[in-house]
Amino acid sequence: MVRVKSPQDFGAGAVFIVIGIAGIVFGGDLPMGTTSRMGPGYFPTVLSVLIILIGTIVGARGLTVDGPAIERIHLRPLLFVLTAIVVSGYLLNWVGLALTSIAITLLAGFARRDAELRETLLLGAGIGLFAIAVFVYALNQPLPAWWGR
Repeated sequence: MVRVKSPQDFGAGAVFIVIGIAGIVFGGDLPMGTTSRMGPGYFPTVLSVLIILIGTIVGARGLTVDGPAIERIHLRPLLFVLTAIVVSGYLLNWVGLALTSIAITLLAGFARRDAELRETLLLGAGIGLFAIAVFVYALNQPLPAWWGR
């Protein structure tokens, strides 16, 4: 009988394999083409096969190398980070990139139990200024930098 020595690696390998199979299934209706004349389905299929290969290697490692057990799922970080992602989609056009960056940094920062408000606000302000400098000014992306612009 096969014994799983590292449930984390085995589970990660299974997830990789499922993602790779999903990529092949969802990209299956795209024409492949050839290596010299690649069609729109070529790269997704090759990438999906590589992801399946990585999943197989990681899953096999879970059967051969001892590793830690799977820990329980912590809902607090999951809830705060997912909420920050959803909030960013709603806030970006309404309050601009700077304030959205601060808001989502605050939300995601409280995924930690020992989050400090001052530290998180400073980090959010830094990320906001950096995002404006890179995306709005350096890359000329059509994002509102500030409220009302």
